[in-house]
Amino acid sequence: MSIRIRKIGRIGQITLQRPEALNAVTYEMVLAIETALDEWREDERVACVLIDAEGHKAFSAGGDLQFMYDTASKGDFDAGRTFWRDEYRLNAKIASYPKPYVALCQGFTMGGGVGVSLHGSHRVVGESSRIAMPECAVGLVPDVGGSLLLARAPGHLGEYLGVTGYRMNASDALVAGFADFFVPEAGWRDLTETLIETGDCSVVSSMARDPEDGPLMEMRSRIEEVFADPSLPAIVAALPEDEWGLATAKAISKASPLSAVCTLELVRRARQARSIEAALQHEYRFTSRSASKGDFIEGIRAAIIDKDRNPRWRHAGISEVSADDVETMLSAPPGGDIEFAPA
Repeated sequence: MSIRIRKIGRIGQITLQRPEALNAVTYEMVLAIETALDEWREDERVACVLIDAEGHKAFSAGGDLQFMYDTASKGDFDAGRTFWRDEYRLNAKIASYPKPYVALCQGFTMGGGVGVSLHGSHRVVGESSRIAMPECAVGLVPDVGGSLLLARAPGHLGEYLGVTGYRMNASDALVAGFADFFVPEAGWRDLTETLIETGDCSVVSSMARDPEDGPLMEMRSRIEEVFADPSLPAIVAALPEDEWGLATAKAISKASPLSAVCTLELVRRARQARSIEAALQHEYRFTSRSASKGDFIEGIRAAIIDKDRNPRWRHAGISEVSADDVETMLSAPPGGDIEFAPA
């Protein structure tokens, strides 16, 4: 199953064990994590939950896109929909979990990796952390509750992070509200051992330090000037013709136009709704039809299967995506909206 779940000392520990696949989250892992959280909820011996991962490159670089591609490319869209429904229910459960939930996020933490870590109460980053929601580049949208995390970022950082897939370092993640604590990675073993011995999560804050400032702080004023515009074409048109503006335009141009335009709408809907359940429902409306009516299959083909980095999107550019296209992708999904159990 490529995951270790155990009770040790005063904690319940979940360790992702697929370093050769950058700890991509599989469907079986989703079910195993949910089962453990349900068992530990009323277990007085478990004072807190710790989720970590083996390997230095990634906590988790995303979900199991190979599985999604293999099934969807054969016309089996229900397999992906089942995966997403159950994964999103797990994301909501983590967000409302009644016990402290500590996540140690080294290296790449993206997509599905964000979903099993960054809705917890104690989100720890270190020197190697690189956090992003890069789904637009493969024909998806920031999901697993990522649209809500983006919506909660200060000002209009969320729109920028969502449509560009910008990779945040530790400082950036703190600025954007994707993380709570920077703890130097040399201290993570001691942190873990203290949690096992005591179950006292105050050790996280006591070991936290201030990281060096990241680029996002310097970009904030420029992002605010541009990304408040009402539409993505207006945002791109307003980008300055300097190094930052050209790099931002290039990042947006690499995304699926349909995904990028819908991402902007999802972030703004999540900002209004403010609940993770509403965000996940809207995300599922897109992902549930991303293979049948969106760019998902082509995006994965170009990025992972053939690796030609030359996707042939359904739309020639963001100006070609109509309001009707967005409404189609974000209307009630096949089989109906996700239903969430009471917290």
